[in-house]
Amino acid sequence: MSAIYDRSEVTRMIVSAKVRKGLKWADIANQVGLSKEWTTAACLGQMTLTKEQAGVVGQIFELSDEAIAWLQIVPYKGSLPTAVPTDPLIYRWYEIVSVYGTTIKELIHEEFGDGIMSAIDFSMDIDRQADPKGDRVKVVLSGKFLPYKTY
Repeated sequence: MSAIYDRSEVTRMIVSAKVRKGLKWADIANQVGLSKEWTTAACLGQMTLTKEQAGVVGQIFELSDEAIAWLQIVPYKGSLPTAVPTDPLIYRWYEIVSVYGTTIKELIHEEFGDGIMSAIDFSMDIDRQADPKGDRVKVVLSGKFLPYKTY
């Protein structure tokens, strides 16, 4: 097997094996022992796995030792190929931030003061909610508030 030159190659290997094996992210997350949201982000190249976690992922996807090593390296974060996303589902998130971003910012600042919501000290939960008019997607984002400091 030839050398792996970057983390994106490992991501392609993982996605290919997931499709080939008919796996679900929630099942993979259960084996890793973390949330489906974080585990999926890690497998898609956005998080750093510990040696133990990388070993489990490597076993699931039948990865080489080199690929497992790549899973433990801090990745270049940001997975969108363009500034304005073209995938319809991801574009809707862009649209939500475009329309409601200033509202979210205003309400967070009013409640907490001048600062940001962390995407590092952060959790996300995605669930399906049954609804007679059509199932709904429920997304809960929770990030630590980080106030700006004066110095």
